[in-house]
Amino acid sequence: MKRTFLIAGLVLSCAAVAGVTSYSVVRMAQPSAGAVRSEVSSSDFVSAKVGTQFTSYEKEKYPDLTYAAENAVKAVVNIENVREVTSRSRSRQERYFDPFFEFFGYPQGYGESEQPQSRSQSSYGSGVIISDDGYIVTNNHVIENNSRLKVKLNDNRVFEAKVVGADPTTDVALIKIEATGLPTLPFGNSDDLRLGEWVLAIGSPYDLRSTVTAGIVSAKARQLGVIPNEFSIESFIQTDAAVNPGNSGGALVNTAGELVGINTVLVSPTGSYAGYSFAVPETIVKKVVVDLKEYGVVQRAMLGVRYSVINEDFIDQRGEELGITEPGGVYVASVEENGAAKAAGVKEGDIITAIDGVALETSASVSEIIGRHRPNDKVTLSVKRGKEVKQIDVVLRNKAGKVELVTKDDVDAAEALGGKFAEVSEKVCRELKIDGGIRVVSIREGGILSKARVREGFVITHINDREVRSVSALNRITSKITSIDGVYPNGRAVSYTLVE
Repeated sequence: MKRTFLIAGLVLSCAAVAGVTSYSVVRMAQPSAGAVRSEVSSSDFVSAKVGTQFTSYEKEKYPDLTYAAENAVKAVVNIENVREVTSRSRSRQERYFDPFFEFFGYPQGYGESEQPQSRSQSSYGSGVIISDDGYIVTNNHVIENNSRLKVKLNDNRVFEAKVVGADPTTDVALIKIEATGLPTLPFGNSDDLRLGEWVLAIGSPYDLRSTVTAGIVSAKARQLGVIPNEFSIESFIQTDAAVNPGNSGGALVNTAGELVGINTVLVSPTGSYAGYSFAVPETIVKKVVVDLKEYGVVQRAMLGVRYSVINEDFIDQRGEELGITEPGGVYVASVEENGAAKAAGVKEGDIITAIDGVALETSASVSEIIGRHRPNDKVTLSVKRGKEVKQIDVVLRNKAGKVELVTKDDVDAAEALGGKFAEVSEKVCRELKIDGGIRVVSIREGGILSKARVREGFVITHINDREVRSVSALNRITSKITSIDGVYPNGRAVSYTLVE
């Protein structure tokens, strides 16, 4: 009983304190200093529509996401990537019985053997219809290594799709279905996006078609290092709109229902949504799509410099040595021999502060600006050299160091090989008794290196009997690869001849 009394007393005390607190709040809200508390009936309380701190509601001044959602969802599709996978399974088979082998201990009767079996394996993603005659933009990783593609529209119609082209460096792909009169999404302008602006993510997470989530633009020009390509262009739009596996290739739209990005990746310790997601901006998507449709291959422009962003870390590490005291721009560490920058007069040690008037703050901003252009396009660099600032016009070139547009017959050597590469040091060259080469750092499944069973660590010295002493030399190879020569770290020289 005593314990019960103490608890009851505690409750009564808390209630008394709460009553005093409530009274104080109400009193502070009153216009007069009187001690009389105004009474509000329960009916008045329940029927109250607007809080006392609210301004009048003006609908036209607030975002209405229903317009964008209800219209944009019609142009977002579900993509099924069907792959034929071959595996080996063990089966029990009867063997011929021979007493001679039985005598010497060889097994007789039943045994196991491996039989190759083919089966279908499906993965799912999303896509966006961008023309009423069936062109659909999605991610490269959604459609790669497919045996066939099936597209399901918002109205439940299903079509077979073919790949028009894909760009691993941006993770963007273009596919097509044979249909007309389809609903489409117009392109917006991702440059106009503002931090805090509302956006919608539309796709098929976990194969739940036509799912719409909302969020705000959290950041722009994010570089994550998640696209597995040496020449990747990453300048992601970061949002807090919820996306999950299956959203890849889906639409990021603004409140006007315009396409401002393609949802591509989420960063999470669990593999599921953890608070932020990332989309390829419309500026890159539109350029890649136009290239793939018109040329069948992406026209990649190159500036031809290696650089470091001048931020506080750079200043702490090299600022005193180089005489750089203020952040901003990029420091030119080296200039490629046959590159566009060197031809225009850019030198090692220059600081590029802007391209076409756009200030450079991150490496992502550099790759995005150059990524919008094609070979033979001209850009203007703002270059600081010592105390002098000058404007230098640069005619961009392709990876082979030429101004011509590339064709489908031209080979991207690094992509065809399917790997990542690094230049070897002079010490390694002396140990292996070679004049130079590039080391295979990693190997991607499906490329030439994987098919030829080349192992990591192999140093490539020649391709098609042509010397390859640097990564830039590799990039200048545009002919079909028929032979690879090199040496392993143990000194064993190996030649690979490719036979179709």
